[in-house]
Amino acid sequence: MLHNPLAVYQKVENATMSGREVEAAVLTKAALKLKKCQNNWDADDREIELDAALKFNQRIWTIFQGELIKEENPLPINFKRDILSLSAFVDKRIFETMAYPEPDKLTVMININNNLAAGLRSAPAATK
Repeated sequence: MLHNPLAVYQKVENATMSGREVEAAVLTKAALKLKKCQNNWDADDREIELDAALKFNQRIWTIFQGELIKEENPLPINFKRDILSLSAFVDKRIFETMAYPEPDKLTVMININNNLAAGLRSAPAATK
């Protein structure tokens, strides 16, 4: 039986990634989904794709929120507050975009996801 080489690679990659790498990967995936919607705004399936991209992004940020409020989370309190504040902004932008879709509204979410992913990837190895 032949396997899809890309799927096999992705399965192995996911199994060997650190927590930070996984977080960076899902943020990048969300940014790419949003960017695809932005670039194909006039597509016939835009509503479906936009809804899926926004919900995917919302799930990621909801998971971050849940992890940040756990007492056992070792991150500094100020950092947790900053990320929670950022997540509240992202939530607000998601709902605004769902209610009143405009391609320009996606830019800030794309940038936030990409910048946070880049920061996670560049974190020193000792903190991973």
